[in-house]
Amino acid sequence: MSKRAAMKELALGLLGLLLMGCAYTFFFMPNQIAPGGVTGLATILHLLLGFPVGLTAALINIPLFVVGWRSMGRGFAIRSLVAMLLLSVLLDSLPKIALTQDRLLAVGLGGGLLGVGLSLVVRANATTGGSDLAAAMLARLFPGVGFGNLLFFIEACVVGFSALTLGPEATLYAVVSILLSSKIVDAAQSGLREGRLFFIISERPDEISRAVMEELHHGVTLIDGRGAYSGASKPLLFCVVERAQVYPLRRLVAGIDPQAFIVLTSANEILGEGFRHILPPKGSGMQ
Repeated sequence: MSKRAAMKELALGLLGLLLMGCAYTFFFMPNQIAPGGVTGLATILHLLLGFPVGLTAALINIPLFVVGWRSMGRGFAIRSLVAMLLLSVLLDSLPKIALTQDRLLAVGLGGGLLGVGLSLVVRANATTGGSDLAAAMLARLFPGVGFGNLLFFIEACVVGFSALTLGPEATLYAVVSILLSSKIVDAAQSGLREGRLFFIISERPDEISRAVMEELHHGVTLIDGRGAYSGASKPLLFCVVERAQVYPLRRLVAGIDPQAFIVLTSANEILGEGFRHILPPKGSGMQ
């Protein structure tokens, strides 16, 4: 990646963190809305006990990063840890100003900012930690339960805690904000939780395969193909990646062969090396 592209990604990531911080401090916290996840849990504790949201979120997130560090990859883990800490600082530094007292408007604007901000952070190849890492830890304890189900369980627990402490109305608004921000992220990033399946037809298959393996650390399968009209043989590249790698893979292919033909579809569940769990397998030294 060129220095200019790296600076652009850094700027987008910082902007995304700022938007996420504004969503909480200007819309969610002043209107007692806790939209799920670790930051949502920290928001509830702030509203109930006065704990700083950013500091509380960091204290919950850091153990998750420590446990999942080895399996995330050094570069991604460092970027994600820095992003999480910066977001925590923003949450405690930005003024808690209610830009609106209308909860429905707060949900719309806050959910929109949160979704756009998170999508920018993901495009910068980072994450702010939280529910995904917690779900991965539970997946080690309950290997027969799908990762998505565990993630839903964690979010449901936070929402249930919100219902018990902040009341049903605030919880319903929180659910709406979760759905809105999730839809925005999905639209911006082609989805983030389930995997994505790429079929690529290119005149430069070897270069693309090598770049995917070296830069994204994912395997590529070459399938012998033949054009029905021309009858010419042409390899078909088959590759499955995580949702956060959709944009990097598209950019990588475009940089090598702008004329490549790409088909992108969802993979609802992926089992095997490199998927299903963030944490390393048993026996690797991290129990």
